[in-house]
Amino acid sequence: MTVNDRRIAIIGAGPVGLVLALRLATLGLPSVVLEAGADISEELRASTFHPPSLDMLDSLGVAAPLIEQGLVTPTWQIRRHEDGARAVFDLSVLKDDTAHPYRLQAEQWKLSRLILAKLAAEHAGTVELRFNARLDTVVHGADHVALSGEGFEPFETPYAVGCDGARSVIRRAMGLDFAGDTYPETTILATTPFPFQEVFEGLSNVNYIWTQHPAFSGTFSLLRVPGLWRASLHTAPGESVEQALEPAAIERKLQAIHPKSTPYEVPDLRPYRIHQRIVENYRIGRLMLAGDSAHLNSPSGGMGMNGGIQDAMELAGTLAPVWRGEAEASLLDRYTRRRQPVAAREIIAQADRNRARMRETDPVRRAELLADLQATAADPVKAREHLLRSSMITGLRAASQIM
Repeated sequence: MTVNDRRIAIIGAGPVGLVLALRLATLGLPSVVLEAGADISEELRASTFHPPSLDMLDSLGVAAPLIEQGLVTPTWQIRRHEDGARAVFDLSVLKDDTAHPYRLQAEQWKLSRLILAKLAAEHAGTVELRFNARLDTVVHGADHVALSGEGFEPFETPYAVGCDGARSVIRRAMGLDFAGDTYPETTILATTPFPFQEVFEGLSNVNYIWTQHPAFSGTFSLLRVPGLWRASLHTAPGESVEQALEPAAIERKLQAIHPKSTPYEVPDLRPYRIHQRIVENYRIGRLMLAGDSAHLNSPSGGMGMNGGIQDAMELAGTLAPVWRGEAEASLLDRYTRRRQPVAAREIIAQADRNRARMRETDPVRRAELLADLQATAADPVKAREHLLRSSMITGLRAASQIM
């Protein structure tokens, strides 16, 4: 990097930052990606790719190899654990709306690895990747942004984009309030190679499940990725997070899902809090935000990473004509107009409704909700409308009409 580098600075080499770098490169725009970590993170994070995200990734040439490494998932379901009653949503009804009428179950790091390889093979002269590069200071000027920190020489850039998550340095430099709430519960994500699909009739690869078992606080989920099931567990009433993380507690919860004579193998375990937060403006001057740096939501419905990928694609397409001098910088305000309402209405609010539905504990109300969902799933028109929204297509179509 030079002291005055004519590259767009992208902070964060997660899937959002890397999709942004790749899309900018295909449009001929150079970038430098700063990542505080030594390598791509392979921690337990997102694992669901929705149809429109796959369509976008296909345009970048990475959908097909990602699909080869994942599980094509044509249905998802909401299920009652005690009797197996369920509402199953079949994404094939979207066959005329998307080239990928299914969810793909694959760990997000697989996408990141694919993009890294593609950048190295095809865009080495356009995209510079810097690991162990921790941004500390951002000085926002009228015609540049000055960046400094650990692991890289200070430099100036025309634009800087924060794809650096919930604790974004770029967002802090923008002076934005990250308004919202933190839910009271802690979720514990545990993986196991146990084949749940062999013991539960009709299980999908994505299952949101009500239960009355006292080991849970009313709900858990089972999401499958190649070779593993990811179980989202919650603390039981009166159980602290520390207690819930103890091996005996994890074993007790997994045995409550399916009793077996031998202990469960649990190779990975991660607790996390759930937030719903969003900034009002995704762009101030030469600073912009995408993904978790701009919005956080409940993982129920798998929309967080997908929303970030969609942010990145929209931002790249908006930046390109400004960078080339074909449009005024004010065009960049359209990025907020298109993406912020989608995140607020179609991602955060929808994820909050999904969470509230699964946190319902009254058996009568659960039965009513399940009956309504089954009726929706059985009606092709209603099912398509529901899946267009839950798959994030409705929001994208509405956003595309905003000028």
